Amino acid sequence: MLLNGGMAISILNKARNYREEESRLKWEGTFAEYLEIVKERPEVAQTAHSRVYSMIRSAGIEERDGQKMYHFFGKEIFGLETALERLVEEYFHPAARRLDVRKRILLLMGPVSGGKSTIVTLLKRGLEQYSRTDEGAIYAIKGCPMHEDPLHLIPHHLRDDFYEEYGIRIEGSLSPLNTMRLEQEYDGRIENVLVERIFFSEDKRVGVGTFTPSDPKSQDIADLTGSIDFSTIAEYGSESDPRAYRFDGELNKANRGMMEFQEILKLDEKFLWHLLSLTQEGNFKAGRFALISADELIVAHTNETEYRSFISNKKNEALHSRIIVMPIPYNLKVSQEERIYKKMIKDSDMADVHIAPHALKTAAIFSVLTRLEVPKKQGIDLVKKMRLYDGESVEGYNAVDVEELKKEYPTEGMHGIDPRYVINRISSAIIRKEVSSINALDVLRSLKDGLDQHASISPEDREKYMNYIAVARREYDEIAKSEVQKAFVYSYEESAKTLMNNYLDNVEAYCNKNRIRDPLTGEEMNPDEKLMRSIEEQIGVSENAKKAFREEILIRLSAFARKGKRFEYDSHDRLREAIQKKMFADLKDVVKITTSTKTPDESQLKKINEVIATLIDEHGYNSTSANELLQYVGSLLNR
Repeated sequence: MLLNGGMAISILNKARNYREEESRLKWEGTFAEYLEIVKERPEVAQTAHSRVYSMIRSAGIEERDGQKMYHFFGKEIFGLETALERLVEEYFHPAARRLDVRKRILLLMGPVSGGKSTIVTLLKRGLEQYSRTDEGAIYAIKGCPMHEDPLHLIPHHLRDDFYEEYGIRIEGSLSPLNTMRLEQEYDGRIENVLVERIFFSEDKRVGVGTFTPSDPKSQDIADLTGSIDFSTIAEYGSESDPRAYRFDGELNKANRGMMEFQEILKLDEKFLWHLLSLTQEGNFKAGRFALISADELIVAHTNETEYRSFISNKKNEALHSRIIVMPIPYNLKVSQEERIYKKMIKDSDMADVHIAPHALKTAAIFSVLTRLEVPKKQGIDLVKKMRLYDGESVEGYNAVDVEELKKEYPTEGMHGIDPRYVINRISSAIIRKEVSSINALDVLRSLKDGLDQHASISPEDREKYMNYIAVARREYDEIAKSEVQKAFVYSYEESAKTLMNNYLDNVEAYCNKNRIRDPLTGEEMNPDEKLMRSIEEQIGVSENAKKAFREEILIRLSAFARKGKRFEYDSHDRLREAIQKKMFADLKDVVKITTSTKTPDESQLKKINEVIATLIDEHGYNSTSANELLQYVGSLLNR
């Protein structure tokens, strides 16, 4: 109870600190005082598009393998670096520079569960947080329901002079309500108009809006543009009095920030034409008033089927030309797909279930295979392509080949199995097994069973996907054997190091054309070609490639020696893998016996327990999944 009480106090303290911080950030002053802030920090007057771009950049950017990585998206979006780079550099960046793309609706188009909604949510939540920072600070005319830009107070005939002095362009006209307030409350003196700092909040309807279409017959355009408050007409005498109008539509409230349109292509035409005016001209019509200026990023999302249907309709040509379509495909990297699953599980009630190592990777292999197009290039199959896409080295191929593969199918990743399907099947596997631990075979079995229940999968795709499950199973077989191999080798680590040093002595003698001395007899002899090849063949080094591989090892040895470092067992990844495989090949019979014997003797039992302990301590298994892995690998080796 004391602990819970302490936690409650901690939460309350954080809530109080948050309120105090917001109070500290609040600012109110006259327009004259606001201009001093603008002169000192021109970024407070940037456009909505510019603010979004600045927000993304402020989180940090790094370049990796010629690809820009935006930290802003890094914790939530995985494997979509190319799509995100295109989104930022082809839309947000030019839009921030006031180029013509900012006059377009941004439409994210892609398959279900591909990350479109997550991207939009990140932008919305990001703007809320960014508006609380110094560089993201934003100010508005106090008391304005649309949080209007204070610079709209500058008359049109003075805006060129303002640009000369401040270097800031002013777009848009003062709204009807603030035009009236300027005359009635401030006697036309713009310098006295009160300005306040605002903080974006979707919950409070400040700078962030969301619009979802409903029944076209019942949905009112007022949901977008606001409506007349009939209860005030008697007081103000006219429907055209701006005080009798409620500026509470989503377009009003999203002003200065961003507006999300869910299922935009299902909207009635009358709604879409308002968007045309807003994006192209920066204003929209509301009630019996002049056009109302608004500065906001309009972002929508849809799937490919609805988009194709939309553009095939001739009536939509005008709107289509005002849309920038950004494809958001599925992730095509196994390692990133695994991260997606881990995040989804972490956010669910499954977080306390033990999922054996490589279970999620195996599921990711299946998912990515369903999304890849069969390569046109001869000599490369889907599995090699999958590995290349994930950054793995495949003998005979390089980065240029990867780029060529990507160019073969520019729209690759727009079809296939979605992440939610996989998580649903993992959930099913957990419930069906009724234990707190599942492995890769449980997941594959559940994925296979689920294909028959997946109504949207065609018979042709179902057959293809069944084959991919078989491929994923074969990939897991190799992973499982390697995992047990590593655990056994770990128990014989000293033997592995001795084997490596023996190999290095022979390689050194081979490359330097020397003979080596037998440590027991002292006799000089030629390098042991049979030993070297038995190790190199484990990782596919061909007879023609052996000389280059050995020279590469010798160069690495020399580099370590020059730096005064010792060449260790893990100093060269491929050599370590070769040593492990060689050790395991020699230990195969031991593995077979110890995993298949129903009544192992004391020595065999000791070996099993050592390997299980290694799998638990070093590889992340629990006792159940470690025993299941050993039994499975034993069955593979006994086939």
